[in-house]
Amino acid sequence: MSSLLQPSSTQNWLSSQGSSSGLIAKQTIRVDIPVENFPSYNFVGRLLGPRGNSLKRVEASTECRVLIRGRGSIKDPAREEMMRGKPGYEHLNEPLHILVEAELPVEIVDARLMQAREILEDLLKPVDESQDFYKKHQLRELAMLNGTLREEGSPMSGSLSPFHNSLGMKRAKTRG
Repeated sequence: MSSLLQPSSTQNWLSSQGSSSGLIAKQTIRVDIPVENFPSYNFVGRLLGPRGNSLKRVEASTECRVLIRGRGSIKDPAREEMMRGKPGYEHLNEPLHILVEAELPVEIVDARLMQAREILEDLLKPVDESQDFYKKHQLRELAMLNGTLREEGSPMSGSLSPFHNSLGMKRAKTRG
């Protein structure tokens, strides 16, 4: 579903600088993540994507900064517990949420924040894994980044395991 991340046509006329007043506005909105309703769903992984690329695309297409905050926003629970209560980490006492920040010309700041909210809210709707084309796209991208992508229909070389050949010996690692 990469169409979610494509700039909309309305964005083009909004970004024309001809009518800009030169005033820059900084605004922040909060988008709650429904972890109470779906406690086992990996919202953070879905938002971040492979190596953070999905979130970077949302930021690039909306020109907003997207921050994941609250309980569960730090990958390592032990580190999160250690940081709780320290200055700058007060958000760890709140439920998991997203802050979207925009520092843009006043004429477009609201439209960009609304665009970011729509994209993020769409990503925060849990989807059955068999129907989740967005996640399939993310997994394919991760395989490409890791150099482990196998095209559908390509024969596995030798054995069923990608780590051992039929003699039980490890295959040499190759860079693809």
